[in-house]
Amino acid sequence: MGPVRGGLILSLLPGSAFAQSCAMQRPGWDGTPVSAVQEATFLAASPASLLLMLGTAAAFRFKSQWGALAVVMGWTAFVTFLTMLAPAPRKLAMAEGCIGSPALFIGVIAAICVGMIFYTAPPLKGR
Repeated sequence: MGPVRGGLILSLLPGSAFAQSCAMQRPGWDGTPVSAVQEATFLAASPASLLLMLGTAAAFRFKSQWGALAVVMGWTAFVTFLTMLAPAPRKLAMAEGCIGSPALFIGVIAAICVGMIFYTAPPLKGR
């Protein structure tokens, strides 16, 4: 690998921007890479996620179709906020390692939403 590809191009990458992004996103980060399970745990402990989990439990408990719809829309807004709002600083922090992939969290939330829709659906008549 020549000096142009190996040295010059890599030296142009914003190294200080990585550090600043991690300082803003996760101020107490100790330098170890964050796994998908750790990121899912971090996202599940956020206040918005805890509120939506409470709404999910209430929709399950009362078997409310409208409640389930409202909670699914809330989860959709939360996941959209995670993935679409300010993706550049999040990508920089993921490249540095202080933020893990949210794919596991999104997959679990999608499964919960699908289960909630099926559970609260009206029973089929005639069967």
